Amino acid sequence: MSNAQFETYGPAPAHEPPGYGGFDPYGAQTLAYGVQGAYGTRTGTDTYTPGYQMHGTHGAHGANGTYEAREVYGAYEDPYRPAYEDSEETHPTVPSPRRGRAAHRRRARAAERADGSMRRLVPQALVVAFLAGGTSAFVAKDKAVELNVDGKSRSLHTFADDVSELLDDEGVDMGAHDMVAPARDTGITNGDEVAVRYGRPVRLTIDGQRREVWTTADTVEEALTQLGVRAQGAYLSVARSRRIGREGLALVVRTERAVTVMADGRARTIRTNAATVRDVVEQAGITLRGQDTTSVALDSFPRDGQTVTVLRITGRKEIRDEAIPFAVERVEDPSVFKGTEVVERAGQAGLRRVTYSLRMVNGVKQKPRRMKSEVVREPQTQVVKVGTKPLPTSVSGASQLNWDGLAACESGGQPDAVDSSGTYGGLYQFDTQTWHSLGGQGQPQDAPAAEQTMRAKKLYVRQGASPWPHCGGRLHR
Repeated sequence: MSNAQFETYGPAPAHEPPGYGGFDPYGAQTLAYGVQGAYGTRTGTDTYTPGYQMHGTHGAHGANGTYEAREVYGAYEDPYRPAYEDSEETHPTVPSPRRGRAAHRRRARAAERADGSMRRLVPQALVVAFLAGGTSAFVAKDKAVELNVDGKSRSLHTFADDVSELLDDEGVDMGAHDMVAPARDTGITNGDEVAVRYGRPVRLTIDGQRREVWTTADTVEEALTQLGVRAQGAYLSVARSRRIGREGLALVVRTERAVTVMADGRARTIRTNAATVRDVVEQAGITLRGQDTTSVALDSFPRDGQTVTVLRITGRKEIRDEAIPFAVERVEDPSVFKGTEVVERAGQAGLRRVTYSLRMVNGVKQKPRRMKSEVVREPQTQVVKVGTKPLPTSVSGASQLNWDGLAACESGGQPDAVDSSGTYGGLYQFDTQTWHSLGGQGQPQDAPAAEQTMRAKKLYVRQGASPWPHCGGRLHR
């Protein structure tokens, strides 16, 4: 653009109406009148001059004969220019006065529309800015985390503030034996990893001791490590790689132990995970024969450091007859003087047949062991009459005699004395027949001293001192 307000165009192109030269009578109005646009003032050259850019524009004829407006130093075309203005305002010919006034009115309306658009854009820009701020806050609370539930991992986005809220949002229920890392009250940040392990019941029998434990491990080998069970050299009832379901499993563990076996004068120490002492003896290469056994029960569990002694047993059976003592039954009898007992029926011992085991253990003879017993003959009870009849206080015609002197001469004053032949007994050395004839029961030596004296007096009244030919003279001294 030149410094003049008006530009003179060259000869009108052939397609313009005749009579118009290169001078535009309305050019002053058209080109000097500027329209304020959103980005600057639109001039008659059909360009925008930005308020911050005063370097202007330059035009050029396009390939289709229209005048193209280009911006220098980054200016750009008017986005609000009506499409129908392109053909009129950029055309290089001089318009008619009517067309010039119409173009002026169109430019004015376009300017009004641009101002209205600007006014509408301001609140929209504020809304966009507010939404942009809210979106920033929204995005700030969104966190990408890795959630691993019982070995199954997945990536997710969450707005949860801590681990507990994350688990609730994801519907992960946890019991008393379940574990989560980090802790439930730990805050969550972007990129965190949360691991959940469910508890599994294990019915564990270790070295014969049974108990139920809980583990969050999902394989047998991990569970043994978690429970601190020494698995090296141990027997396991299931494979180490066996997975443990939520329902749990039963697991038998026998750890490796050192057991010493003593047999035939030799000690053998082996390392074993055997279940019984019998198995340990077999693993030590020892054979049990006949009655052979061990110092501990063969079916017992072998303990670490235990010593098991093999007992070599030889023996035989022996049968013995043994007497069964008879019982004594005492019956009161009023016909017998008090203090006198008379055997009415003699007792008889019974017979028992007993089988014993006679053994030698490692060459040493053992005490006989009773194996069985049977009764061959039952014992017969002895019946004894016990006198209850009161003793007489005196015997007429014999009470004044020296009976103590006679007793001292005959028996030394011993009521139970018996002569060497066993025929005579008691204080006065009665024979059994005489004793019975006097009313005595049983043996005279078994009767009380008072009864013996009373019956001696009766004998004296009947026969005098003749029954005691050597000592009878003592009666009168």
